[in-house]
Amino acid sequence: MRLTAIGAEHVRAHVQDRGSVLMLVPAGLLIVLVMASIAVDMALVQLRQRQAHDLAAGAANDAATAAADQAALRTGDVLVDGDRAQAVVAQIVAASELAPQVVGTPRVSVAGGRVEVEISLYADHIFAGVVPGAPDGLTVTATASAVAEPP
Repeated sequence: MRLTAIGAEHVRAHVQDRGSVLMLVPAGLLIVLVMASIAVDMALVQLRQRQAHDLAAGAANDAATAAADQAALRTGDVLVDGDRAQAVVAQIVAASELAPQVVGTPRVSVAGGRVEVEISLYADHIFAGVVPGAPDGLTVTATASAVAEPP
């Protein structure tokens, strides 16, 4: 009979331990949700970074092609008109679906046949905006270049 009494105390202690672990489940769930929201926000920032690079690369390629001096290309020289390159980049960026997220004006630099474009995009945070004091988003910048070469 004595073994039965010891066994009952052991069962009661085990049930009390399970109850305290049950109270930790909501805290653990909250931590998982916070970590998931951070992951989603950072994934959106990375997406905007890739989109900024793709937009800059496309604008640089188009500017190097469209702003190249055709007469100079026929003689084997490569000259890119800086003003024309700036205009082409402005048109490409304005026509992009990312135009509302563009911060400032794209920076275009031309050196010989090389066109370099730097574009900044604003990346919104979905979940961080509900935290007091946290930023609503951040600005990402990407740079790409293209070189016009004679055929």
